[in-house]
Amino acid sequence: GDRMWHFAVSVFLVELYGNSLLLTAVYGLVVAGSVLLLGAIIGDWVDKNSRLKVAQTSLVVQNASVILCGFILMIVFLFKTQLLTLYHGWLLTMCYILVITIANIANLASTATAITIQRDWIVVVAGEDRSKLADMNATIRRIDQLTNILAPMAVGQIMTFGSPMIGCGFISGWNLMSMCVEYLLLWKVYQKTPTLAVKSAKVEESELKQLNIKKESDMKPAEGVQLILEKDVTGFEPQQEKEVSCTARIAEPFITFRDGWVAYYNQPVFLAGMGLAFLYMTVLGFDCITTGYAYTQGLSGSVLSLLMGASAVTGIMGTVAFTWLRHKCGLVRTGLISGVAQFACLVLCAISVFMPGSPLDLTVSPFADISARLFESEPLPTIASPEDKPEMVFATGMPNVLNGSTTPANSDPEMSPEPVPLISVSLLFAGVIAARVGLWSFDLTVTQLLQENVVESERGIINGVQNSMNYLLDLLHFIMVILAPNPEAFGLLVLISVSFVAMGHIMYFRFAQKSLGKQLFVCCTPDPKAVSDSLPPGNTSTV
Repeated sequence: GDRMWHFAVSVFLVELYGNSLLLTAVYGLVVAGSVLLLGAIIGDWVDKNSRLKVAQTSLVVQNASVILCGFILMIVFLFKTQLLTLYHGWLLTMCYILVITIANIANLASTATAITIQRDWIVVVAGEDRSKLADMNATIRRIDQLTNILAPMAVGQIMTFGSPMIGCGFISGWNLMSMCVEYLLLWKVYQKTPTLAVKSAKVEESELKQLNIKKESDMKPAEGVQLILEKDVTGFEPQQEKEVSCTARIAEPFITFRDGWVAYYNQPVFLAGMGLAFLYMTVLGFDCITTGYAYTQGLSGSVLSLLMGASAVTGIMGTVAFTWLRHKCGLVRTGLISGVAQFACLVLCAISVFMPGSPLDLTVSPFADISARLFESEPLPTIASPEDKPEMVFATGMPNVLNGSTTPANSDPEMSPEPVPLISVSLLFAGVIAARVGLWSFDLTVTQLLQENVVESERGIINGVQNSMNYLLDLLHFIMVILAPNPEAFGLLVLISVSFVAMGHIMYFRFAQKSLGKQLFVCCTPDPKAVSDSLPPGNTSTV
């Protein structure tokens, strides 16, 4: 359900707002800004509460928000003409704001779910077996990629051969059913894994600033046994802090935010986490920006869903490559090899900018669209009306690839548009899809590095800050699109994206060099499990 919503929301926003990426960029900006500001606080909430409570609460909030958004969008699509005329369009604008706000709440709940399940539960279930942890990480990612294939294909076909309103209803109903099933599955996993009920006590604030300085040598696997006598450890300390002043309570979220970022900076895998975050400063992924761009270029929802399915297949290949490379070359070297593979594929995207069919036009100012709206008082685009020209309407059933967004405004509507060369768009999506192999292998590498090097009591807050860092760079790329939303500037955004991916992998190379030194380019290593058993807990990530 979450994957269906992730794919459909950008298409819905473009369908509502007309031939512009502006509303999808605003949505992405709000989502990224929220996680940036609240990531550490969400992670701290995950650390302070029982695992089952966190998982169940975030699951219910996430699915309920998606269901509510679906109903609102159905109303908008059904009464779009009336909403456009009421109160000079302000009622429709309020619907936009309401949809984006509720969708943002759903994303925050999804972030909490990802932190607790993929960064905490899985580590507890795997125990001390790092190879098992790697296999479980890869398996979860394969399931995620399979949903990336099936969910967009289902929604895309429904929107193509049905209507956006039917798509909204389908997503709402699916999330309602899946919420019940997921709730029961979480309960069963919790019951079958008794160690999930044991959680290490939260460290003091002064210790949070140092994290891995002394704790890595002090923490023992049997430490949780000493805490089993206390059923709810997280509820013990807050009882002693009930007498704090109102000012202290107000300042607590800000202190948590500050200490979380300081703790993240002190992590030994800081550069690796930064390298992963820099990969989010890109338009070369199947997010709402790339989906919206392809949609404005004339690709139908059905074609987009098939492309997303192909990218999910290569993502699954990346998970297979991760497990194989980790076994042959070790965890750190796997990230290095994956980074090289990803960058090599993205070179095709940079080349596509200069190929025939590319909408890149350096004579058009990247800021022309936004400056015209701000300073020339041009009306904002709204819902495409039936009287609009056929090549300008975002019809999800469009069978051909037409560059409607670059068609001159004074062109004869009776003349059929000239066929657009497919060399540029083919290279662009070929590079994006092929790069998923290296991307997901690299993502799994950094994920396991964080799992192995962050102590249990700070997994939530450190991974929350990592999510914030990811969204910080994601935020920058949405700001980029808001400043230059016209398709003619998309080529420049592609080149900037490739540059940031290169910088991210340079950071990871520096981390790998510090971790392995002269052994970095020695690809034959002993079995990771055997080596990790002979090393201190803080050094297991170098295997």
